[in-house]
Amino acid sequence: MPRTETASPRPESGAPILGGADDDVLAPARIAGRGAAAKGRRRFTVDALFADGRPQAVGVGDLPDAKEIRLDRIEGDPDQPRRTFDEAKLAELAASIGREGVLQPIAVRYDAGRDVYVVLHGERRWRAARAAGLAAIPAIVREVPQERRLIQQLMENIVRDDLNAVDRAAALRALKVQLDDAPWEAVAEAVGVRRSRLFQLLGTEKLPDAARDDIRAGRLSEKQSRALQGLPPGQQEALRAAIVAEELPAEEAMRLARALRDAHLPDDEAAAATALAGFRAGEATAPPRAATDGGDPAAAAPLLAALAAAAVGARADRQALTRAADAAGAPPYDADRLRAEVLALAQTLARAPAADLRPGGAAYAPLAALCGALDAVLRS
Repeated sequence: MPRTETASPRPESGAPILGGADDDVLAPARIAGRGAAAKGRRRFTVDALFADGRPQAVGVGDLPDAKEIRLDRIEGDPDQPRRTFDEAKLAELAASIGREGVLQPIAVRYDAGRDVYVVLHGERRWRAARAAGLAAIPAIVREVPQERRLIQQLMENIVRDDLNAVDRAAALRALKVQLDDAPWEAVAEAVGVRRSRLFQLLGTEKLPDAARDDIRAGRLSEKQSRALQGLPPGQQEALRAAIVAEELPAEEAMRLARALRDAHLPDDEAAAATALAGFRAGEATAPPRAATDGGDPAAAAPLLAALAAAAVGARADRQALTRAADAAGAPPYDADRLRAEVLALAQTLARAPAADLRPGGAAYAPLAALCGALDAVLRS
């Protein structure tokens, strides 16, 4: 009997042809393989189609709030701590921006009520960009609560010392009010400064108007201004003028302030100015030296004459001596200094040419006046 083969039904187009026992065994394995392949296959999203795959984009994200805003849509913050802008430095910044553009974006907030952007940080760059004739400026838009704005502005300016001490002191006091009259320790902590530094800044509020104006203009530093604190008004003005005119370092200013206090002068600007000139010439508070350089020997004559008269005279002569000592900037009596000056005089005389000590010599007249005054004092 011939073998009859049964025709298998033809599969639908596209379906795999399976048949026989082997196909039954392999089918589950094939299906499992397809599942594994499906799991290993990467799933793409629509966002992935637009992602930047270049090497320079690794670890870099976009800022949705970074904008370029027309300058006519931005205004300054009327409540910001900076009150003084150096016009010369602003002109330099404008020239730089005109050449290179704005290298660092400013920060602004959007005021929906007035439909304007208000500067949070970078008002100097905004002003300079306007002066340079730019139409727009790069900016980052931030939503900062009102109670945090002053704190952030102070932190930026105080940490960078970008704000003069007078404006910083005013802003710190405003922040204290904004924080419901919080203790100064809390104010210092809020802006990240030491308590001692905070009180140094607040000390500028006690200075006269002229000194505060000098600080704002950059003619007087906050460190130099510390020398003025605690002095009477007339002496403050005399010392302020000397610091600004001579560009005295802070250490020298402090030395002169101590000398003014030790001299117990009347609160008179002219008398203080005369005394300061003497102090700077080394006539008062300088350490004892083997010799004193400079100065006119004739300037000692009125004081020596007043000393001799007071030694044998009445109360009026003593008052005249006090006035002469004040005019000369004489410091309080110091026994150690007297001994040092006597030693210095002896050392100088030991080296002096004999011709200078004879009548008509360079040292004869001042030494004769000194001798007369000492004789009167020692015999009184």
